[in-house]
Amino acid sequence: MTDWFRRVFWFTPLRKGLTVLLALAVVAGLAYGVHRVANPDLTCAEGVARPEADAECVGVSADGYAFGVTALKEVAGAIARENQGLTKGEYATVAVMLPITSTDSGMRTKVLHELQGAFLQQYAANHDSNEQVPKIRLVLANTGKGNHYWRTTVRQLKGMVDGPDNLRAVSGVATSSAETKDAVKELTGAGIPVIGTTITADDIANGPDGDPYPGLARVSPTNGDEARAIAQFGKVEAKRAVLVQDTRPGDHYTATLKKAFADLLADAPYEPQLFTSPPDPTDEGTTPNTFRQIALLLCGTRDADTVFFAGRHTQLRQFVNALGQRPCQHREFTVLTGDEGSYLGADDRLDKKALANKVSVRYASLAHPDAWKEPGAPRTGGSPAAYKVFTDLLEKAADPDIGPIGETSLRDGQAIIAYDAMATAVRGIREATVDKLPAIHDVVTQWPQLKGPLKVEGASGWICLDNHGNPYNKAVPIVELARDGSQRFVEIAWPEEKAPAQDCLPPGAS
Repeated sequence: MTDWFRRVFWFTPLRKGLTVLLALAVVAGLAYGVHRVANPDLTCAEGVARPEADAECVGVSADGYAFGVTALKEVAGAIARENQGLTKGEYATVAVMLPITSTDSGMRTKVLHELQGAFLQQYAANHDSNEQVPKIRLVLANTGKGNHYWRTTVRQLKGMVDGPDNLRAVSGVATSSAETKDAVKELTGAGIPVIGTTITADDIANGPDGDPYPGLARVSPTNGDEARAIAQFGKVEAKRAVLVQDTRPGDHYTATLKKAFADLLADAPYEPQLFTSPPDPTDEGTTPNTFRQIALLLCGTRDADTVFFAGRHTQLRQFVNALGQRPCQHREFTVLTGDEGSYLGADDRLDKKALANKVSVRYASLAHPDAWKEPGAPRTGGSPAAYKVFTDLLEKAADPDIGPIGETSLRDGQAIIAYDAMATAVRGIREATVDKLPAIHDVVTQWPQLKGPLKVEGASGWICLDNHGNPYNKAVPIVELARDGSQRFVEIAWPEEKAPAQDCLPPGAS
């Protein structure tokens, strides 16, 4: 280094200035780094964010965001393309609210099938309804695993009622849990119409004793209706039946199902056999050991041959596995349960050998692809023609201009029932308007009118809502788990013993 350079750059004010600038740059960089650590970017996509660091992405998306679930990319993309063709101000938005980021394999399959069914109805409403208005925009609303972040998502939905979103209904809400009950309570309390797909708990419903959820409609029968339909189908003698029930608190599905079963078995000679599932009922827990003991106790009964099971699908699978290994292999047992049985067919942990060991599993399904096929379909309560409209749409979705919507299966009934829930939402929205876009409070008032000639001709059967938004005498397909694990349709049962009359009008002052 020359003396000149040292004098100019090292021993002059320039050196001091450069040093200050360098120090400022270092401080600014450190400050930015600290800010990024203290305030990380929690955005996932438009309308979607993490409520806190390391949380799931929750919120509402209309733009094809699949919430990191690979299996949903195709159907989410199809929904986004349909939405992009709509004009602002000329559509009503319907949200499908589900625990989209659930890690439970059964729930993930359910979510996929529900979104597929909802999209098929959105497409039909926008393209196959003789230019009826308003058009329908569909958005995906994720409440997180176990609906943990339902408050975040519901808060966002409440802010979407006015333009440009024009939210007019929320569908989905597919699990009968405490979180779902709270979410429905808040949505309906804010005047937002809700159409439940697979909520069946009797206490997440309105009724003659009051309407705690004003604006709630359901397309699935209650657990009470399911239980009556099963009893009518099975003609079970109470003296030969045992109730096996979950005691975990806060689960409205199991609580109302066991009450419905207990009412049917009021004269049973055997006390209920109890188990307690983990706080997260999709966890395996220690219940397999309890079920081994219950299977042994069943062998100790004199003549019991029927088990009414009030529990979730994970525990149902564990119980069936244990029953298949019971010591009294010479005795036959039939397990009867609610719609959670629909998960068993896709459960790779099910021991199919149990089904060959004189164990039958039959459940009340919400829908089944064979229920309305000719010949032999009931003359009322539904129709093969309405079901064919649905399957034709499913075939149409293979067109790359419409779909694809991902791998489909109808055996669990989820796509069918979600399609019907969206059909009910569309009917309510369009019946409430004389122009283009109805006021949201007018949609709420439509549910009691959807009966008789205004009934929804669903793919799962007729949806004739009573004055409290519950489906009257809805078809209940009874399904049997075959020895290979497939789900075999047996017959349609009815809560009121027989199919509804042609007018499909609930009797009395409901």
